[in-house]
Amino acid sequence: MSAPGATGSDASPETREFVKYTLFHLRPEWRRLAAPERAAGVDAIARLLDRPPPDLLLRTYSLVGTKARVEMMLWTISARLEAIQELHARLLGTPLGGFLDTEYSYLGMARRSEYLGEHAHAGQEGTSGTRRPHDLPYLVIYPFVKRRDWYGLPFEERRRIMGEHFRIGHRFPSVQIHTGYSFGLDDAEFILAFETDSLAEFSDLVEALRPSEASRYTALETPIFTAVRVEPRRMVELAGGIG
Repeated sequence: MSAPGATGSDASPETREFVKYTLFHLRPEWRRLAAPERAAGVDAIARLLDRPPPDLLLRTYSLVGTKARVEMMLWTISARLEAIQELHARLLGTPLGGFLDTEYSYLGMARRSEYLGEHAHAGQEGTSGTRRPHDLPYLVIYPFVKRRDWYGLPFEERRRIMGEHFRIGHRFPSVQIHTGYSFGLDDAEFILAFETDSLAEFSDLVEALRPSEASRYTALETPIFTAVRVEPRRMVELAGGIG
């Protein structure tokens, strides 16, 4: 699947926020603890994640049964990287934190896609650097890297190619994309996140994009994580197993 955007700066200033996706593995030793100890640990996590810092937006997801080695995911958004760091430090400081392994971590910044031009409409892919979650039931994320020869193409050629990408995406309105730009901040170039209430429609979108011209310039688009939106307490309860 192809991603919008590339390196470059815009003429006018824009608000950019950090976006962070952190995927945790809960060690099996946690499930062997006595029930009261586990219950207290769940309460501590729920209190922390139900009241994140005021300048940080947080969403929690479960990956139990959808991906090996990861059971929980945090999606955090803030204009301050320090706010994201503080939340994660507090999480690790809880009783459950000693049983958590950070298996995957993706950091980026949101900004408007340079390929949209002046005719973008509200809500279109890549239109905002501060786009908020839609709180749809499913989220699919993965890191994304383009081939280096993509950046050697003239800008207008890249815009033409991405125009096809946008037109295909408009055929699947139930899928909402959030693009994080990771150039120089993390290992990938982008971190892509797709909210949807229909995983079937999202799968159809990915398949429809395979023959597109933009897809020929894809270098990396794995690993892929399919997550279910849940409240913090439910996220930890699912990871700990329901007896």
